[in-house]
Amino acid sequence: MIYLDHNAITPMRPEAKAAVRDALEVFGNPSSVHAAGRAARDLLDGARERVARAVGAAPAEIVFTSGATESAALAIRGVLGAAPAGRRRLVVTAVEHPCVLSLARALERSGTPLTVVPVDRRGQVDPEAFRAALGPDVALACAMRANNETGGVLPVPELAAAARDAGAPFFCDAVQAAGKIPLDVRALGADLVALTGQKFGGPRGAGVLWVAPGLPLAPVLGGEQERGRRAGTENLPGVAGLAAALEAAVAAVAEEGPRLAALRDRLEAGLLAAVPRARVNGAGAPRLPGTLSITFEGCDAEALLMAMDLEGVCASAGSACHSGSTRPSGVLLALGLSDADARATLRLSLGWTTTAEDVDAALRIVPPLAARVRGAIAGPA
Repeated sequence: MIYLDHNAITPMRPEAKAAVRDALEVFGNPSSVHAAGRAARDLLDGARERVARAVGAAPAEIVFTSGATESAALAIRGVLGAAPAGRRRLVVTAVEHPCVLSLARALERSGTPLTVVPVDRRGQVDPEAFRAALGPDVALACAMRANNETGGVLPVPELAAAARDAGAPFFCDAVQAAGKIPLDVRALGADLVALTGQKFGGPRGAGVLWVAPGLPLAPVLGGEQERGRRAGTENLPGVAGLAAALEAAVAAVAEEGPRLAALRDRLEAGLLAAVPRARVNGAGAPRLPGTLSITFEGCDAEALLMAMDLEGVCASAGSACHSGSTRPSGVLLALGLSDADARATLRLSLGWTTTAEDVDAALRIVPPLAARVRGAIAGPA
């Protein structure tokens, strides 16, 4: 199998698997005061310290969640729940992940004012346009660090500074950035940052919300865990595996970043040369090293993906959370692509298990399949 869908989920790292196995033997409840509970608390505290160290935070600022979707919901609903009178509006970018944008639109339908800041054809947000969208009525501003479909890296420090000047807290979805590019939560300038373990070699079902000290955050559910910010008995195997994976990914960023960028560039150049009328989305802007969004004009991406799957190549047409929808990707439409071109786009994402042989195999397999799918769509001459 040639796995080129790391932005959807990445295979677990051996360090994470070992940490999960060990944690399964620690059966106590971290909230219990007896010996079994204290052992569980020690494991939980250790994982919290390791995560904090990896992202430049203090342990008390780390909240463990079930993943990015919950982290985003806690950030958005938690800030809105604690916002002062007169601050109710949300500001988000047009390329946010569905866990942010869909929630923001649902809140809008129930009366929360919403402003969506557009992006240019490269998927970039103009900091001045973002600043212009802010005002004294904004409860929370949101912008992702790196886009899950195009890999575009947004200028979050500038956007966060604009929010700070407007007196609004700033939430950053850093799910795709963690373990792929350097990530320091304080350097971002954000007040809340979301991560999830499955994107950097950790287990499913474990995530993080970093909360800046002193930020008012109303809990979404009642309970005393996580300093009263997130209720529910903590997922010890999940957070142990997440911490181990994050440590390993962060330690490898300096080597893995250039390696994956070189492989991505090789894959990109090969596909552009072999497939006529192909173009890269987000080209010319800062991008994650392992993400390639490429449009094969006149080619049905879903049909191509099925053909690729039969040849052992795993990829996607965009966000895994969008897969199966009859609507084209909102991210690609926000970049200005037509419906037809959005439906003709593949996302190929590389990760820690990707090899040069994988790229070479993809370059042998994908171009003739794209030509075949195009021919089937065009029909007989």
